[in-house]
Amino acid sequence: MTATAQEPDHPPSKYKRVMLKISGEALMGDQGYGLHPPTVDRIAREVKSVHEMGVEICMVIGGGNIFRGLQGSAQGMERTTADYMGMLATVMNALAMQSALERLGVFTRVISAIPMDQVCEPYIRRRAVRHLEKKRVCIFAAGTGNPYFTTDTAATLRANEMRCEAIFKGTKVDGVYDKDPKKHDDAVRYEDVTYDEVLQKHLNVMDASAIALARDNNLPIIVFSLDEPGGFRGILGGEGTYTIVHG
Repeated sequence: MTATAQEPDHPPSKYKRVMLKISGEALMGDQGYGLHPPTVDRIAREVKSVHEMGVEICMVIGGGNIFRGLQGSAQGMERTTADYMGMLATVMNALAMQSALERLGVFTRVISAIPMDQVCEPYIRRRAVRHLEKKRVCIFAAGTGNPYFTTDTAATLRANEMRCEAIFKGTKVDGVYDKDPKKHDDAVRYEDVTYDEVLQKHLNVMDASAIALARDNNLPIIVFSLDEPGGFRGILGGEGTYTIVHG
């Protein structure tokens, strides 16, 4: 085999292992609820394109398209029960993403913080690391397994445990703004911002516990638009528009 026919030893990316965090709402497309299969497939293709670069990928997907614990709690449901229901919603989304990725030929494992052996693996850190080393995409479901913690915190926790080099947070906008760019024409996008600025200015990146956990472990958070075709791969290749949150 000639040298040109061989796969490169390293991806053309400064990151070898990353966490992709997306909201449950990202999977519902233009619908107001649930899963929109073409949207799930589109995101799966984005993940595959990065996987083909040789990057090891972890994922955490929220459950807000099916059930959000805080909303259930606000409507009178007991908070702990509502949060567990939200965690189960994230498992449904993880299974949908697994199905879409495996149709594209990407080997995937859904790993749940709440044991449910018939549908996915329980979370065992060393086993999850081994899956990544074998180039499987690991989708971490059911949050941290505890109520009162968001999937943002779960993503940051798992990213640290898996020794990811960055968290990529896919959103509806191409970075972090000083105010909602969909409501304010004069909104200004940050190129980069510190963890402390995010907390002090109440910038809507992740919840405070997730930001603090990232700050304490010096884990950068890259906020980009999931609606931009090729955006995830582009940023890993050194292109595109995004905001980086760092120390």
